[in-house]
Amino acid sequence: MSDRKDDPAFIYFPTNYRWSMGLLLNLSAAPWGGAEIDEINRVGRALKDKVGDDKAWFDEWARMGDKIEARGREEEKKGHTLTAAACLMRAAHYYQTGERFRQHDPRGPEVYKKAVKSFADAAAMVKRPRIEPVEIPYGDKTLPALFVHAAPEVAGNKPSPALVFFDGFDVTKEIQYFKGVPDLVARGIACLIVDGPGNGESVRFRGLPLIAETEKYGTAAYEYLAARKEVDPKRIGVMAISLGGYYAPRAASLEPRYAACVAWGAQWDYYETWRRRFELLDSGKLPSLSVPPEHLMWIFGVNTREAAMKKLEGFRLDGIVQKMKCPFLLLHGAGDEQIPLSLAQQCFDAVGSKNKTLRVFSREEGGFHHCQVDDVTIGVHTMWDWLADVLKPGT
Repeated sequence: MSDRKDDPAFIYFPTNYRWSMGLLLNLSAAPWGGAEIDEINRVGRALKDKVGDDKAWFDEWARMGDKIEARGREEEKKGHTLTAAACLMRAAHYYQTGERFRQHDPRGPEVYKKAVKSFADAAAMVKRPRIEPVEIPYGDKTLPALFVHAAPEVAGNKPSPALVFFDGFDVTKEIQYFKGVPDLVARGIACLIVDGPGNGESVRFRGLPLIAETEKYGTAAYEYLAARKEVDPKRIGVMAISLGGYYAPRAASLEPRYAACVAWGAQWDYYETWRRRFELLDSGKLPSLSVPPEHLMWIFGVNTREAAMKKLEGFRLDGIVQKMKCPFLLLHGAGDEQIPLSLAQQCFDAVGSKNKTLRVFSREEGGFHHCQVDDVTIGVHTMWDWLADVLKPGT
């Protein structure tokens, strides 16, 4: 992170951008039950002298996940379901925070499966919001997702608006839930959080690598929601985070039935972004990345940088976002080190929607860093209020 000494963000590991981002991502889930500050601090303290050792990172987060899961299971046996659910949700988040840097760790699949089960078991115990694990038909396979129901006191007996929420480069549907989804559904907007190709369970257990044609699974998600009786098919929006700043705009541009689009962080030419990143790596410099660079090859299911770059040739928004017609919101931090603000402006200028808004967060107000990781609530409140204004829940 640039200007670390003067940076107002909570930067736990000043010498390591990736680790600081990873801890901040976890900490930012606290408002929605995904983290306990003391538990995170205990992990952070255990890692203070091991900065950059990704095996240690995996082990400490998994250890905390085991500890909190065990507490949850014990409370479950006593019939204390709300306490159990709270523990299991945090455990799921800790497990996945550790695994993000170590997909090839021998314990990776086991720990990830524990995370998915912990979250699903917790979801079954929680009545508000109501969280329903679902499967979205997708060719001859299905995509795993979480359907979070709109608050009934807002939605009433009428079909509600809904939002498809895709992952980014390196997160999951469970992690996405802790990015303010309870606040969205409290506004009367249902949310379908999807592990698309290249993300979450889809890439780990279902053999679905990342593809450039987001509209393929964007259409599948739209049609799944449109078929649900609780959802108004004319008021379905789409959003995604980080690399999702490519996914959501492409989906909304090529699937015209979407009624709104939110890009939580901008993208423009992802091929060029990685060309520059590899150029830095080759010169001995470390670009600001949220996961190890090998993650790129892993999500594409290829073994070489050259093969990954070939796949990236399709990840360009120019010529596509000009086709967008629905209302569009783009959020970006002025100090985003992964994607410069200039690229956000390029994307925004190109979008064809007449109703479009670019919201840039400054150092002084917070939300200055990548996808507002330093003050996630300011981003969440901006997005959810905008969506409420556009999709008009309760009507």
